[in-house]
Amino acid sequence: MARFEDEALYGGAAGGGKSDALLAEALRQVNIPHYRGIIFRKTYPECSGLIDRSLELYSLAYPDAKYNGNNHCWTFPSGAKIYFGSMQHRQDRLKYQGKRYDFIGFDELTHFTWDEYSYMFSRNRPGGEGTKCYIRATCNPGGIGHAWVKERFIAGKEPMRTYYETVNVNGKEYSKSRIFVPSTVFDNKILLEQDPNYVASLSMLPEQEKKALLYGDWNSFSGQVFTEFRDNPDGYDNRKYTHVIKPFKIPKEWKRYRSFDFGYSRPFSVGWWAVDFDGRAYRYRELYGSTGEPNVGLRWEPKKMAEKIREIEDKYDEGNMITGIADPAIWDSSRGIEGSIINLMESERLFFDKGNNSRIAGKMQVHYRLAFDENGYPMMYVFNTCKDFIRTIPALVYDELDIEDVNTQGEDHIYDDTRYFLMSDPIKPTQKGIVDSPIYNPLK
Repeated sequence: MARFEDEALYGGAAGGGKSDALLAEALRQVNIPHYRGIIFRKTYPECSGLIDRSLELYSLAYPDAKYNGNNHCWTFPSGAKIYFGSMQHRQDRLKYQGKRYDFIGFDELTHFTWDEYSYMFSRNRPGGEGTKCYIRATCNPGGIGHAWVKERFIAGKEPMRTYYETVNVNGKEYSKSRIFVPSTVFDNKILLEQDPNYVASLSMLPEQEKKALLYGDWNSFSGQVFTEFRDNPDGYDNRKYTHVIKPFKIPKEWKRYRSFDFGYSRPFSVGWWAVDFDGRAYRYRELYGSTGEPNVGLRWEPKKMAEKIREIEDKYDEGNMITGIADPAIWDSSRGIEGSIINLMESERLFFDKGNNSRIAGKMQVHYRLAFDENGYPMMYVFNTCKDFIRTIPALVYDELDIEDVNTQGEDHIYDDTRYFLMSDPIKPTQKGIVDSPIYNPLK
């Protein structure tokens, strides 16, 4: 609560007092009449816990403050207001168009998409002099926004260190700051005094949830689809107990494939694969059509995509025969593009077979390929240069309604191109071996 940054993310595990901190922080400027704050949960029913807690805290701090349940708003003696908001659907963010808030808080940020979070940057502005405008958020690992939250605040960054993002507008530089403040239940001394067994309760959760909620492990969380995925640098050379390996020169005798998932406002994805004589697949290159912002596409026309793919293959795969497998939707000529996308691809000498879009069967093929055998070898590897595969595949979560399938609101484009490729040559389940490398025993 003492941080100065424009954005701060607090939490990472259960029991750190995150919601109380967010509610209290929203009070900081309520002595200023034109101050407006808002705290978001994904849905209004999820807001109920926050609202109940605010009735306890705010009534004690400001006995004359009034809460209006119809518009989910606190009004303070000065005239300042704090709202509770929701964005159940992506388009709900537009409900806040034209509004302004000095303080914006997100409780359980990983339940929101990047579109929903970043849209509120434009609403974070003052209504008069004397207020500070900033954003605060709390969350645990997991949820539909896990990947972008991890990328923005966690991956490759030190906790409690300020990071700046600078932009140039009309020749003038502007910068915004952000920070991750980690927290676990062990920081919450009052909770541990009131309920010493809470740690034991977290310890008895299933392994994935225990790692996430007790220790704040961002590589392990509830709802994760591909729990088998391992990026283990100790296995980069011997290829055991890892799916990520160092690049090597692909033998010319191996079959090569190109998989393609079309996207425009969302990223498109191209993966290049090689298959050895044992049927083991290697993703050795990728082209991901993203702006760098989570799940935001480059908006390239299909012809430009085709030209770029052709340029890459002419440079790096000259003389090698490549079999293409693509999203069946590119054969559809009713997408508002002159002719079908496949025709534009073929004009650049890029040929594809229709991919099998069976979602559950395709998901199982990914599971089968990721499974380690009794010796610690999987049936699929990815070069460590394929950064977006490594970033997005382990972050995929299950759909809350179709609980056997991947949530398509996440960044699933590389997953889709992978499915198309794997369904072109499906394998049977391998004997599942040890998932993690055995613990070293010096006496054995």
